[in-house]
Amino acid sequence: MKKRAIWVLSGGCFLLGTIAFAVPGTRFSALFFSGLGSGILLLGILDRLSEKYLLCMMCKRILLVIMSAIFLLIFSLEVLIVSCGGEDRSNLTVDAVIVLGAGVNGEIPSAALQSRIDAAAEYIYGYCPDGIPVVLSGGQGSGENISEAEAMYRGLINYLRRNEEASVCFLLEDRSTSTAENFAYSKKVLAEYGIDTEHARIAVVTNDFHCYRSRLIAQREGLSTFGVSAELPWWWLSANYYLRESFALVKTLLFD
Repeated sequence: MKKRAIWVLSGGCFLLGTIAFAVPGTRFSALFFSGLGSGILLLGILDRLSEKYLLCMMCKRILLVIMSAIFLLIFSLEVLIVSCGGEDRSNLTVDAVIVLGAGVNGEIPSAALQSRIDAAAEYIYGYCPDGIPVVLSGGQGSGENISEAEAMYRGLINYLRRNEEASVCFLLEDRSTSTAENFAYSKKVLAEYGIDTEHARIAVVTNDFHCYRSRLIAQREGLSTFGVSAELPWWWLSANYYLRESFALVKTLLFD
């Protein structure tokens, strides 16, 4: 019965991986489930061989420990990521706003970027004082005909035109290619504008799954920030990005 369950779990993971490969925007989940299926399959093979070979029994136990440790780590990180993304701090006073970029398809914002534009518009025009500096941070990458900063500006200026009483100072930062560069370059832009970045409280608009890591990176740049979270429109995209974010957080903690 145990052996059959292993084959069923492995097959289920490979099926989920295949489905994820066919769904746009969920490539990471496809790779994750394919890798998990491979790990479970290897576990089943070692379990069968362990009846004859002592070395296979030892390898099976080591693999179980490794897989258990990985799942425990992912679960712990997801608790941090989810709890931070669910915070509502819209009532806090703010000195500046940074909107972090995401992918652009040609000149059309991706689902992630459009959700950030919508959340930024709601926050800026609903909670921020007039004339507040708003840094739109994001460079131009492969497949993008305009910078992410320009795409955000085009989206946000449409909200401004529909709300003639609003007064916002948009500052475009169009060189960054990573979250670390987002904050490093945005800090310079705000300093040049006249903001005391060492003491200013800055709202960072990004997706809910990205709030914890972005705050951690901002702290390394000496910025005091809080997240304004934007939710993705489809649950399967959110699940994919939440899963990917735990691995990205490990990379940030160890290497960035």
